[in-house]
Amino acid sequence: MTTSITFIGMGEAGSAIVTGWRQTGEREIRAYDIKSDHPDTAAIMKERYEALGIQGCASAANAVQAADLIFCTVTADQAVVAAETAAPHLALGTYWCDLNSCAPSSKRRAAQAVEAAGGCYVDVAVMAPVHPKLNMVPLLISGPHAEKAAPLLAALPMSLRVVSSDVGAASSIKMIRSVMVKGLEALTAECVLAAVAAGVEDEVLGSLMRSHPGTDWSAQAAYNFERAMVHGPRRAAEMEEVAKTLTDLGLPDDMVRATVGWQRRIAATGKTVPENDRAAGAKALADLLLPVLRD
Repeated sequence: MTTSITFIGMGEAGSAIVTGWRQTGEREIRAYDIKSDHPDTAAIMKERYEALGIQGCASAANAVQAADLIFCTVTADQAVVAAETAAPHLALGTYWCDLNSCAPSSKRRAAQAVEAAGGCYVDVAVMAPVHPKLNMVPLLISGPHAEKAAPLLAALPMSLRVVSSDVGAASSIKMIRSVMVKGLEALTAECVLAAVAAGVEDEVLGSLMRSHPGTDWSAQAAYNFERAMVHGPRRAAEMEEVAKTLTDLGLPDDMVRATVGWQRRIAATGKTVPENDRAAGAKALADLLLPVLRD
């Protein structure tokens, strides 16, 4: 049983996983997040570490030394940097589980750094939002060490499935799936914003419900708006990696680039879901966004 666990990055994903584990018992967990280095966010990170009952470290090098199992949960654009920074300080045989939403080529670059230092790289794809399932969010894992890592992760516990012995296989599944999932989110946002702007949202949403009765389009649009308002920059960075996945395959990435644009555009409004109306519907959120988007 792995006893020494380290997280590189302690944002939404890392916090959710640790929160889930705390419900099943105590574990020795260390963490380093780059936000600890900045005066504007250092206090926030210290409070987060204390609330989660984990030890915050002053550097990635300090955090990974003597760790048996490392979870890298940074932003997509920092995944390779995090691996290259930490790799020289890894103990021989340490598992580096890369949960970041990256293109397969990015995962292979991170794997090269980890493996060259004597670590064991595991490509991990998180296949659903971490809330509400926390540590039991569905995972796909791949790479030459995936089969050996699987029982260690399952014992923590975590929910996972080994898909391949190749680094990049798990991330390929997630990245290519995101073309559809987040592309639909962008299309929904564009459609509902236009419908509200034209004053025909009831007719448009009603028509969609009749054509595709399996989806509550109003609720889905509200959820999409909220995710982009709160997590737009991170989701845009992920979709940049999706675009890289497609270009690496020699394919056009037009729809993905448009999705990146919508994520950034909605996040850039600076609008948030009103605290007194956490159940705000699609029209309420569209009304909040439209004045800024029209400027």
